[in-house]
Amino acid sequence: MENNKNYIIFWLGQSMSQLGSAMTSFALTIWAYERTQSAMTVSLMTFCTYLPYIVISIFAGAFIDRHSKKSILIISDTIAALLTVGVFFALRQNQLTIEHIYAVNTLIGCSNAFQSPASAIVTGILIPAGQYKKASGLQSFSSNLIMVTAPMLSGMITGAAGLSSVLLADLITFIFCMLTLIVIPVKQPSLNEEKTKVRGMIISSLKEGISLLNNEKGILHIMISLAIINFFSRLTYENILSPMILARSGNDIKALSFISGVMGAGGIIGGIMVTCGRAKANPIKLIYVSAGISFLFGDLMMGSGQSIFAWSLAGLGASIPIPYIIAGQSIILYQMIPQSKQGSIFALRNAIQYSTIPAGILLGGYLADFAYEPFMMSDHPIAGLLHKVVGTGAGGGMAVMFLCTGILGTFSCIAGYKNRHIKVLAKQLMDKKDSDSTSR
Repeated sequence: MENNKNYIIFWLGQSMSQLGSAMTSFALTIWAYERTQSAMTVSLMTFCTYLPYIVISIFAGAFIDRHSKKSILIISDTIAALLTVGVFFALRQNQLTIEHIYAVNTLIGCSNAFQSPASAIVTGILIPAGQYKKASGLQSFSSNLIMVTAPMLSGMITGAAGLSSVLLADLITFIFCMLTLIVIPVKQPSLNEEKTKVRGMIISSLKEGISLLNNEKGILHIMISLAIINFFSRLTYENILSPMILARSGNDIKALSFISGVMGAGGIIGGIMVTCGRAKANPIKLIYVSAGISFLFGDLMMGSGQSIFAWSLAGLGASIPIPYIIAGQSIILYQMIPQSKQGSIFALRNAIQYSTIPAGILLGGYLADFAYEPFMMSDHPIAGLLHKVVGTGAGGGMAVMFLCTGILGTFSCIAGYKNRHIKVLAKQLMDKKDSDSTSR
């Protein structure tokens, strides 16, 4: 990575933009939960981001492949910034509502459907061949550093100057991101030639991407298995984790911020380990062994824990393996998919892998508010037994949900690793590696 100044500049700009977005997201989550005391409200906020993201991702690939990736990034980030401005003025006029946040998140989801694949392609263009694992580790490092700093910065700024100041900080990070996008050169295909093909070819390009995945069944089955893993993950993490910690800690925002920071620190550790680790690691094992460890040591401990210390250990267990999962899939996609088709495949990947997230988010919020929490407050004998594991009081039902996802998620990882199509892909990757080594 040391010889690629343009990628470092791009990475810094994108990281700053993500930091601003994460600060705003954290502040709005707290703002919404304090007003409703409902896990379902938080779930719906996330749902409104993911659903349009998934639907549009199905068709976005062809557009991304045939247009300037830099322009797509600039337009997408500008849309997000304008939405932040809208939230700022609604807040200042005391007219901001939960429904406004739902609408804003829906539009951000639409924008991200173009931004995320374009960013992945630019990364593949800028980094040297063979450095995909290191780049993935660097991205994991930054995203988890953001997880550490965003809650703390957001909480500090909100406490000192209010939510509106967090929104202004988000806009400052947007300006920095724009400057970095302007200065970096990104090689593009012959756009004049490509644009003549784009009319009427969205569906045919989509079919071409699906056909490619049908020929690469191992990659397709990895996407499907990760969709199942994402479902169990979103039932709890990134959904009811914040409501559970707030409920079990007496609405202690400092405790939630600390645990979020610890999880980010775990991701940083994992990102450093990926960046500095052996390049010869088996990417299939990186994905499934890491995901299984995350479910076992993260979800189970998060559910049974009853203190900030226990939740922090669980956060480390859940977050340290995540960069390995991301790195494993990045290695596979960059090695197996031609650059000219990466827009379609990355977009389809997002549509497939994230297709289960809206269901997980809605089901998680519903189960927390209307099933598990009332059940754990009842006098049922099974509830009494579970109290010995997760404790009593508000948030106990959500804690039991973590126990369930820990067990089910682990089994889904084992099933993915044992999948026969994925085993064939693993052999292909090993043969390709041996062939590359011989050619050198």
